[in-house]
Amino acid sequence: MPKSRPSRKQSAYTPPSKTKDEGPSPQWYKVTMVSLMVGGLAWVVATYLGSPYTTAGGFPIPEIGQWNLAIGFVLMMVGFAMTTKWR
Repeated sequence: MPKSRPSRKQSAYTPPSKTKDEGPSPQWYKVTMVSLMVGGLAWVVATYLGSPYTTAGGFPIPEIGQWNLAIGFVLMMVGFAMTTKWR
């Protein structure tokens, strides 16, 4: 009868190493995050209020009209997206 090969011994389970705690977010990250959210809000408000010399949607950049709203909302969305990485 042939001899069986010796079975391989499995090593004991070793859990993955923990990642280093990165600590709190730097100050510039917090300032940038809040500035984007407030700046986007101010951009949208300025678009709705308009300027006394133009119609609504013609301010802050008159050439793009209602795309000013999109710019304001994108600024706010980027600021809110940054909150997911804030520690």
